[in-house]
Amino acid sequence: MLDEATLSRLRSALEEQRENLRKEISEHGADPDSDEVQLDIERGFSDSAHSTAERSRLLSVVRALRSNLRDVERALAKIQLGTYGTCESCGRPISVERLEAIPWALLCIDCKRKGMAR
Repeated sequence: MLDEATLSRLRSALEEQRENLRKEISEHGADPDSDEVQLDIERGFSDSAHSTAERSRLLSVVRALRSNLRDVERALAKIQLGTYGTCESCGRPISVERLEAIPWALLCIDCKRKGMAR
């Protein structure tokens, strides 16, 4: 069980991470609130193969950022529900050390090592 001070500190870290991710997604030309991506990288590239490779790279980056954003938002929702800090696989508590390192962690270290979902 997390004490109130630790929970408050982790909530603040999650909120800051959410804002940073939203900003970074926007800086890549994508909407953080949509799964669609409108990238306009054709301009300035004389080589269409280079443009295609750059678009593929940017799509991968945006997908990874959005995945992380979903995990952060899920962790914040779990705080609201009172289930934050509980492993989504085995139901045991996630260690404070793990949550301090990765506040959006959804799995305890044992389940993560076993390669459980997420």
